[in-house]
Parts: sequence; C-alpha cells; structure tokens
Amino acid sequence: MSSTFADLGISRPVASTLSKQGISKAFPIQRLVVPDVLAGHDVLAESPTGSGKTLAFAAPIVDRIDPGAKRPAALILAPTRELAAQIVDETRPLANARNLRTLAVFGGVGIQPQIKNARHAHILVATPGRLLDLLERRALTLENVQVVVLDEADRMLDMGFRPDVERILKLTPQKRQTLLFSATLQGEVDGLAKRHTRNARRHENLVTEHSRPDIEHRFVGVEHEHKLNALVNELKDNRDGLALVFVRTRRGADRLAKRLASRGVNAAAMHGGKSQGNRTRALASFEKGRLDALIATDVAARGIDVRGITHVINFDPPEDRDGYVHRIGRTARAGRSGVGVTFVMSDQAHDVGRIARALDLRTEFAESGVHQNGNGGSRSHHGRSRNRGRARSRAR
Repeated sequence: MSSTFADLGISRPVASTLSKQGISKAFPIQRLVVPDVLAGHDVLAESPTGSGKTLAFAAPIVDRIDPGAKRPAALILAPTRELAAQIVDETRPLANARNLRTLAVFGGVGIQPQIKNARHAHILVATPGRLLDLLERRALTLENVQVVVLDEADRMLDMGFRPDVERILKLTPQKRQTLLFSATLQGEVDGLAKRHTRNARRHENLVTEHSRPDIEHRFVGVEHEHKLNALVNELKDNRDGLALVFVRTRRGADRLAKRLASRGVNAAAMHGGKSQGNRTRALASFEKGRLDALIATDVAARGIDVRGITHVINFDPPEDRDGYVHRIGRTARAGRSGVGVTFVMSDQAHDVGRIARALDLRTEFAESGVHQNGNGGSRSHHGRSRNRGRARSRAR
C-alpha cells in the first residue's frame, strides 16, 4: 500500500516542498516511523542504508518544532561530517517551509562561524566531537532540546563515540523525544537504546525479496600485479555511471588516485586526513560526474549518499559482513539498480568467502574462480579474471 507524506500526517507546507522535489510516495521506513514521530513517541528503527531514513525523521521533526521555540530545539547526531552535511541538505528545504533554521556543526572547518550560529539554529546536526567542543566553549546549551536523533547509531559506536554520545545525552532534558536509527539494534546499540529511550516504538524495515536492492554482485579473482589493470578496465566499462572505489587506508587511497591519474583516469581520494574543503570539493566533483572514480576509506564514505552511484568497487575487500553491506549499500538506492565488484587476491579468498557465505552469495563467489586449497591457503584460476556473472542481490 502506497502512502503520500500528507497521508502520514505531514503538514501541507512540508508535503508540498517534498512534492516540488519529486518526492510524493513514502518509502517503507517512512510509513513505519513518521506517524510515531509526529505522535511524540520514542522510536527505535532498524533499517538498511539507503532506505530513506533521513526523511523519516526530518519531515516529522520539522512539523513538531514551533518557530518560536527556544533553540536548539532538535539535535541530530551523525558519525561523519559528510553524513551531517547531507542530513542538513535534505532537511533545510523542509525547515525553510516552516521558517526554521538548520545548521551543521562538524570538525575540519573553522569553529568560529559555528560558535556564532549554533545557538540560533532550531535544528542542529552535529558530529559528537565538534558538538562537545562547542559545549565546552559555552557556545550553546542543550537544555531546550525537545527531540534527539541518533543516526547510524551502530557506526557511531563502532567509531568509538559512545562516551561522547552518553555525555551529550546527559546534557539534554530527560523529558525529550529520542529517535535511534541503526542498521542493527543488537549488541551495544541495544544497550544504548535501553538507557536512553522510554517505551520506544520499535520498527524493523527488513529486506524482503520484493524490497531488496537490485544489486549485481561480482567477485573478481585477481593477483596483486594485475589489480590496477582490472580496476582501470572496470572504470572504462562504466563511463556513463558513478564509481565509488573502496580501499582500507588513507595512504592507499592517495596512492591509488595517483596511479589511476598516471593511466589517464580522473580520480580523487577522500579520507579523514583530507581537509573538509578538499573532501567537499571531491564529493561535489563526483556528484557532478567530473570524476571517473572517487577513492574512499570506510570512515570517509560512511556519509556518502549520492544519487546515481552505479558501481561500488572493493579494490581492497572489506573486513567483515557489515563492512560489505555498508559499502555496497552506496549503490542501488531509492529503487535504482547497481553493481558491486570485489577484487579477491588468492590470500584473501578465505576471508572474502566467509563474507560471501554470510550474505548468501556463495554462487557469485564461486564464479570468481578463487578457491581455498587443502593447505589452508588458496589459489586463483583467473589471475586477471573479470567475471561477468549477472546474479542479483541476496545480501541483507
């Protein structure tokens, strides 16, 4: 059953703004969450990346805040600068429709403008570290916050922000509305939720056969000396789309961007060691299609929500199942299709095979031609293989 945002109770000004952006029908997570947020309930939402969760909390929060409220009235915590900036980009048009001010505060840029403007924002979107900097400088107070959102809570905890998040929440009123969004509500996230929510409505936006992203998964068996050639070939085959390439380290990202440039491929590296201005410019160039590829580390790419990413290429395989899901989840968003490619060297076959089995991608992995041998090592039948299997997503 399809619903419009107006059907869910969103006000005419906000629903109209969404409609002008071409957004009318609500996604499943939005249909689940919006009525409860509007009703003032605490919410725990488990939903995969790219499912539309930002609007699930942004639209009803904008409606719940009065323009005359003491500020900031809403606080949204995000793990990375990029995610904070993108949340503001999605929220600001809706907030403008109700005469609300929105501001992002994060590190990597000058703090003085944030000090000047933070206390005047109705909706504050922040990374934990920079927000604590502002609080320690007494640039603002959280005593008037009515709603707190913990977005991508699992990643926030993975990145070591739990002490900061706990400290920040203690500075907000006990009688507040708390919304927690995460790819999983298990483990440490569950503990955080139990400590800081009250009678929360719990929603799971599970991936089903009908809602599963349309992703083609390919595993390519390749040895070290052939990896660059394999990547260049993949990028040449994808001239009309956006390709996001993952590596494990900052140094690896810089080095790969230079190596691609020497092969005539226009690529930029994006990681935590870059200045915010550099990262913003790289992301803008990527969105506008000026780059053949954006090379990113896991942390830097966590907040990337760019429409039109057709390929995610794991130049270095992810460390685990969740890493694979978060990376490949950058493509096939909002009903689109996409391709996920993972390069597998022979000594990585065991670990990548384990990830593939956990995600029910055994067949796709087998087609790579990389197999373990009886001595616990592995061998590749394809050295420079560029397997073209067309199996679609079963990863969840």
